[in-house]
Amino acid sequence: MVSALTVLLLGCWLAGHSGAWGEPSYPKPSISGIPSEGVSLGGSVSIWCKGQHQAMQFVLYKDGRHLQSVDSDSQALFLINNVSREDGGSHSCSYRSRSEPFNVSYPSDPVELVVRDPSLPRPSISLSPTGVTAPGADVTIWCQGQHRDMRFFLHKAGDLNPQRHMDPAGDGAEFRIPSVGRQHGGNYSCSYRPQSEPFISSEPSDPVQLVVADAGSIPATGTDPTQPGAAPAPTRLDSPEPGSRPLTWAIIAGMSVAAAGLLLLLFLVAFVCFRKIRARRGAAPRPSSTSPMGALKAPAQQDPLYTSIDKGKETQTP
Repeated sequence: MVSALTVLLLGCWLAGHSGAWGEPSYPKPSISGIPSEGVSLGGSVSIWCKGQHQAMQFVLYKDGRHLQSVDSDSQALFLINNVSREDGGSHSCSYRSRSEPFNVSYPSDPVELVVRDPSLPRPSISLSPTGVTAPGADVTIWCQGQHRDMRFFLHKAGDLNPQRHMDPAGDGAEFRIPSVGRQHGGNYSCSYRPQSEPFISSEPSDPVQLVVADAGSIPATGTDPTQPGAAPAPTRLDSPEPGSRPLTWAIIAGMSVAAAGLLLLLFLVAFVCFRKIRARRGAAPRPSSTSPMGALKAPAQQDPLYTSIDKGKETQTP
C-alpha cells in the first residue's frame, strides 16, 4: 500500500515537472543585437534576449555551451567586451523559471557573431553595368580578394535578410541579380572569410550604389543619357515638344521662301525680255507671205509724190 502511494506521488511530481525531461514549458525567446556585418576585434557587442514571462533566468549559449546567465523579468542584456577571435560563433539563448527551475523555454533561433580581423586585406567590389540601370536588366556584382580558399559574402545596407554567400572562383566571386527591380536598389559591399575560420571575416569593401531607374524615365531608344559617352537622343521632326518648333523646320521654311522669291524674280525678268523682243520685231518691215516675188518688186516701187508728178507730165504731151 505504501509503495503504491509512493509511486503515485512520484508520477504526479514527474507530470508537474515534465519540462526537465520532456517538452519545454515556455515558447522560445527572441535574440537580437549582433550586427550582421560583424564586430571588429577589440570591440564590444550587446546581445538582447527577450521572453514572454516574468521572473526568469536567461542563459546565453555559444555553440551549445553555457556562456552567461542573467536574472531578469522579461528580457536580458548580455555584454561581450573586448571581442576576441574566440568569441566568434553561433549564439542562442533561453530562459527558465527561477521558482521552478525545471520549467524551461525552447532555445531561440541562432545568430552568428562574426569577428572582423583588420589584418585581412579588404576586398574590392565592382558593378556591371555601371550608372543607372534599366528595370529588368541583369546586374553582376564582382567581389575580388587577395587570397584563395575564401568564402565571399554580399551585404546590402539596411537589408535584414540573410547575407548572400558564394564559394570562390579563384580569388573572387560573382553575385548575379537577374531582372532587377526598384527593390534591388541600394548600397552594396562585400567581405570574405577563410574556409578554415568560418566566423573570422575581413573588413567590408567600399560600397557601390545600384541605381534602378523608373520604367517611364528610360528613353525609347534604350540609351541611358546619364551614362558617360552615351549618344544624345535624336530629334524627331514628326514629334516636336509641345510649345516648341524644331530648328530644322525653321531652316526648311526659310529656304522655301527664298526659293519661291528667286523663281518669281526670274519669271518677271523673262517676261520683260520677251515683251521687248516682241516689240522690236513688230516695228521692222515684213516680206509678203502670199507671193514669192513680193520681196523683189518692193525696191522698184516709187514714192507716191514722184508718181503724181510723172502722171502730170504725161498729160501735157501733145
